[in-house]
Amino acid sequence: MAERTVFQSISRKHVLSLAPQASVRDAACAMTRANCGSVLVMELPDTLLGILTERDLMTRVLAKGLDPDATPVREVMTPNPICVPPETLVSDAVVLMLERGFRHLPLVAGAKVLGVFSVRDALPREIGAAVSLSEFREQVNDALG
Repeated sequence: MAERTVFQSISRKHVLSLAPQASVRDAACAMTRANCGSVLVMELPDTLLGILTERDLMTRVLAKGLDPDATPVREVMTPNPICVPPETLVSDAVVLMLERGFRHLPLVAGAKVLGVFSVRDALPREIGAAVSLSEFREQVNDALG
């Protein structure tokens, strides 16, 4: 059985996005309504500026005591997120996420944003394969010094 691509794996095929001047509260409410852990920050018509995640809300807003109504998402988003094309294999995406320490990965074809791959979109077998590959790479790097 062929391994799935990230585009085949994403649970929602629409893009949840907000303008950079939207408030953090607007972002949290949009994420809650859509039951997802991230929102893309985009300039019209379709320029990706950044991504705001649940972790960003916790570490960059709540932990710092920022006012969610007065703080625009552009001030707390992760700018210029790493993106992958839709044909990326799930295991490759999971390895990238493990190595870089994030859980959401925008999918982009040319200039068009197609969605966001979340670590939750990966099946356990693909996560296991990615962890094994990541551990192997770490061992090789340690051996090569």
